[in-house]
Amino acid sequence: MNITLSVDEKVVKEVRKIAVERDTTLTGLVREYLEKLAAESAKGDRQKRQLQALERSFRTIKLNIGNRNWKREDLYDR
Repeated sequence: MNITLSVDEKVVKEVRKIAVERDTTLTGLVREYLEKLAAESAKGDRQKRQLQALERSFRTIKLNIGNRNWKREDLYDR
């Protein structure tokens, strides 16, 4: 897909220098950046879904362990 962008000429010149240093093109740099951005977003969305599922399971499995009527020292024989 082709996209038209408006970018300041000074910025384009600087980024083209960076592209030459990295043995790529301006288009290649933009493509790489957008691909990384999309991958990070997908990873973040996946992590959010996993966290929500974990929170749902915690709410579903309400475990009642009762009142704590003992002291830590009571657990150990001295």
